[in-house]
Amino acid sequence: MQQKNHRSGFVNLVGNPNVGKSTLMNRLVGEKISIITSKAQTTRHRIIGIVNNPDYQIVYSDTPGVLHPNYRLQEQMLSFSLSALQDADVLLYVTDVVEKIDKNDEFLAKVQRLDLPVLLLINKIDQTNQTELETMVTKWHELLPNAEIYPISALNNFSVDQVQNRILELLPDSPPYFEKDALTDKPARFFVAEIIREKALLYYQKEVPYSIEVVVEEFIEEKEIIRIRAIILVERDTQKGIVIGHKGEALKKLGTTARKDIERFFEKKIFLQLYVKVEKDWRNRDNMLKSFGYRLD
Repeated sequence: MQQKNHRSGFVNLVGNPNVGKSTLMNRLVGEKISIITSKAQTTRHRIIGIVNNPDYQIVYSDTPGVLHPNYRLQEQMLSFSLSALQDADVLLYVTDVVEKIDKNDEFLAKVQRLDLPVLLLINKIDQTNQTELETMVTKWHELLPNAEIYPISALNNFSVDQVQNRILELLPDSPPYFEKDALTDKPARFFVAEIIREKALLYYQKEVPYSIEVVVEEFIEEKEIIRIRAIILVERDTQKGIVIGHKGEALKKLGTTARKDIERFFEKKIFLQLYVKVEKDWRNRDNMLKSFGYRLD
């Protein structure tokens, strides 16, 4: 009996902010890899989630929402999205039923020129009706005639299995790119920082959460517990006061909910210490961005 060839490939998710890329990514991977909030710019890095099977390995890659950058951090976020066009075996272009189709012409033009399989996923179809959806499909078919179009609901897990099956069909023959027990290429500290940042995005208003970066200074894993010390960086003294809150209540609430999620993630007891520090204008400082893992050209 002839042995089946092993297939592996990079499947990259791109699209505008808030269309549901991270929800879809987590659904495809089967684990919570990307943090999710209703705010734009939640995803800042290119995050890899790996699905393994004896016959295949799918390397999914979630990217920041495509936007016109206003500062250096956003420039790096855009570079992560652009790089996803260059190394994909299969591209998932995620849109939804709410956003305007011509929202980001420049990025879409790059997608139109790609010579690789593109699956156009129209997400959140539970928020529209059949007539509007058909009109949308027709318009997208005109814009991306070579793309295969799948109306889905990532939140409700509708038609995601069809997308998964098609991805498997499109994977090239290749040995695995990562160890077969790997779930991601990111270290444990990365997910700690992301969970804390997710809670900040949920709790704080206006500009404050966008001015936050989280640095894990200490991660000590013992037999029964993981001890973590993390610094929440903000850009101004006023933001520091908001993050800490009256008598430290806001920071305490943030720490409690983050700790519970970190415990779920690692399946272990967590001792979490949080501190707040001001790093003026860190989003425009190349040395700071490099230290936070943003690749700078």
